[in-house]
Amino acid sequence: MNEPHDALDLAAYCARIGHAEALSPTLDALRRLQARHMSAIPFENLDILLGRGIDLSPDVVEAKLITARRGGYCFEQNGLFKRALEAIGFRVEGLLARVRWMVPDAAPPTPRSHMVLRVVIGGRSWLVDVGFGGNTPSAPLAMDTQEPQPTGHETYRVVPSEEGLLLQALIGHAWSPLYDLSLQPQLAVDYEQPNWYTATHPGSHFRHQLSVARTTPEARYVLGNSRLTVRESTGEQSQRELGMDALMQALHDTFGLPVEESWRAVLERTMAAEREPA
Repeated sequence: MNEPHDALDLAAYCARIGHAEALSPTLDALRRLQARHMSAIPFENLDILLGRGIDLSPDVVEAKLITARRGGYCFEQNGLFKRALEAIGFRVEGLLARVRWMVPDAAPPTPRSHMVLRVVIGGRSWLVDVGFGGNTPSAPLAMDTQEPQPTGHETYRVVPSEEGLLLQALIGHAWSPLYDLSLQPQLAVDYEQPNWYTATHPGSHFRHQLSVARTTPEARYVLGNSRLTVRESTGEQSQRELGMDALMQALHDTFGLPVEESWRAVLERTMAAEREPA
């Protein structure tokens, strides 16, 4: 379901992600584009913590993620990637998913609050996602098989569910649910309400916790408040707590963000709130 839209500056997008090869709507090209997007454009929720809100207008997203070299979360990331793929000639549909990651089995259902893409190539559907933080699949996943699908990082599988399809990741020796995917295609307007909820509702963890992630071929870098986790593609993992100066440095050096000194006060309050007893 490709919607009419203003033209994306595809050359600027490709320069942003470091893609200098010919563009064609093939599976190999999709794999390269997804990997380069995730390596170049970090997942981050800083504007939510800063109280700036999240505007999904295409020109605003492009100004932020391309021109200003910032990152964003799922609606910004997958919205931009969808427009880039459409401009190249891919057939793309936006979908909505109900997050299951870290949600207890007995907990009430969460709202559908995660944007995902379905890309159809040669009649076969592929699940594509560049916006699920430190657990984002780093390669397209076939939607017509329940077999495990290795990537350069975790192994995933897509299994039937009551809602449509359930994405699972092999964490350690167990399959952990990430999100339950509805197969009903969504229009751009359908993301406005879940974006507003996720960015503004007091119960949204994005309102209270710094979440930054970047995936390269070599490793995943995940920042949850002041804890930096590095998961190597070899399987090795390390964690360390960062002081405020080291945190600001990591945002710049590890995640490639154009750090603003004005972020410091907000991040200090966020870290202080995390340390307060419940």
